[in-house]
Amino acid sequence: MKIAVLPGDGIGPEIVAQAVKVLKALDLDISMTEAPIGGAGYEAAGDPLPDATLKLAKEADAVLLGAVGDWKYDKLERHLRPERGLLRIRKELNLFANLRPALLYPELAGASTLKPEVVSGLDLMIIRELTGDIYFGQPRGISTLENGEREGINTMRYNESEIRRIGRVAFDIAMKRNKKVCSVDKANVLETTELWRQVMIELSAEYPEVELSHMYVDNAAMQLIRAPKQFDVMVTGNIFGDILSDEASMLTGSIGMLPSASLDENNKGMYEPSHGSAPDIAGKDIANPLATILSVAMMLRYTFNDEANAQRVENAVKKALAQGFRTADIWTEGSNKVGCNAMGDAVVAAL
Repeated sequence: MKIAVLPGDGIGPEIVAQAVKVLKALDLDISMTEAPIGGAGYEAAGDPLPDATLKLAKEADAVLLGAVGDWKYDKLERHLRPERGLLRIRKELNLFANLRPALLYPELAGASTLKPEVVSGLDLMIIRELTGDIYFGQPRGISTLENGEREGINTMRYNESEIRRIGRVAFDIAMKRNKKVCSVDKANVLETTELWRQVMIELSAEYPEVELSHMYVDNAAMQLIRAPKQFDVMVTGNIFGDILSDEASMLTGSIGMLPSASLDENNKGMYEPSHGSAPDIAGKDIANPLATILSVAMMLRYTFNDEANAQRVENAVKKALAQGFRTADIWTEGSNKVGCNAMGDAVVAAL
């Protein structure tokens, strides 16, 4: 198994180091090669996605990513900023399907800002389309009008085949879960998502066992807080999915608990935590590595089809939590507050 390891910026190197530690503890036939991306890529090669990094990622079976971004790069030209490297690698690898599970571990019910009875037992999957929508649509940019006023333009667009392929991912995953899909759109005001709803309805005919429902994105945002356990699989476009998946992360107690997988049509994937680079806590050994470690479990499940070892990793995380280990973001009174490195050690010990 060839894995490209891209630690990135901020807390990226710290959390990825713990995930690598777990991979090594599994004692599998794995080859791991590290390369820079984001701000680290800019520092190394003047590009947030250096050619050598992209080549490595294309040749690998899977990519393990930390996080990209740092405030010190905010003044760079847009194409040189760390986030552009992340968008480009998703596009170059055709990683169109982003899977973000939101699972609340019983031990962390008290860490969520919502009442335990609202979130206890939460287990939902958000499927986000990742290579289209307003983040990639053309035309885009900032221009100056004839009167001298500046205007910003971004274009929301989807074609039918893009919607159909992400819908198929959602329905296939729902078939392995509770056979419920909620498609999130804004079809009452956006023609792009009016087409989205039409295609989802057409596709649902191929999955008669799956119950399809529809929800406007503003209502979905409210319902995620009001009654999140009503959802099983949610599927939506790039910008709505970006927002809703981060909202869902807080149901679990911390965004530091949310792994993610970004897959192509052959299940080659890039695996990363859902959170950002958090440069304000970088190097302090207080970041939560569990989202990155759980991303390794997703890698084993979706790219390498190794369900047994995926469950081993997930069970090791559960055991470490059951033993009372907590990083600062999920700490509650009476638990054992540990740093990033110690949490990684706890998972390896449990493994």
